[in-house]
Amino acid sequence: NSADDSFPGLQSFYGFTVEEVLPGLNTVFRVVVPDSSQAELQYLRDYVGFSAGIGLKANSAHGFDPIANISGVIGSTVVSLGADLGIDITTRTLNKFSAGLSLNSAFLIASMTLSDSCDSVKASVYHPLNPPTMTAIAAELKHRISRDATTLTFGAQHALLPYTLVKARMNTDGKVSAVLRQEIWQRFYVSIAGELDLRDNNSIPRIGLSMAIKH
Repeated sequence: NSADDSFPGLQSFYGFTVEEVLPGLNTVFRVVVPDSSQAELQYLRDYVGFSAGIGLKANSAHGFDPIANISGVIGSTVVSLGADLGIDITTRTLNKFSAGLSLNSAFLIASMTLSDSCDSVKASVYHPLNPPTMTAIAAELKHRISRDATTLTFGAQHALLPYTLVKARMNTDGKVSAVLRQEIWQRFYVSIAGELDLRDNNSIPRIGLSMAIKH
């Protein structure tokens, strides 16, 4: 038996990078067993980055499909613009497209993205109110064109104590969630999160616990 027959869903990742083939130019090779493999050429400079790759992606019907990906980003410390294209070489069709525009300043972080092959549009803003206490508010508007569905989400965060951060959000679909994050030791965090669907009378609140080490 192969590894994926004995352990369904098991994947192995292999990859290596050849850096600075030419100034700013890197070569990346990736293999995800048994799903895909890809060779990619990257050009990275200050405020500019482009990559182009070609590879194979597993297809349950007939083995592997050849695919090509092209992506790029350009901008500055304030504004940046990027796009990502995926092309199915066999059918010569565009099977992935996303683009984004972002604005980054001391008082406002905003972005707008087009994804899911132009089916989803998302705009978000984040505004810090009091950096010493990490107090901030945020909003996100997402529209799914094929379903004609729009969701608006509001959120806020505040540090109750120097090592205790609380986040909460609510959207127009009736979902409310909150996170309490506590720094136990330096760079070691424990978080308790909860979520409730107010529109579903049979909804059971979900509660989760997570731990993380951040560098």
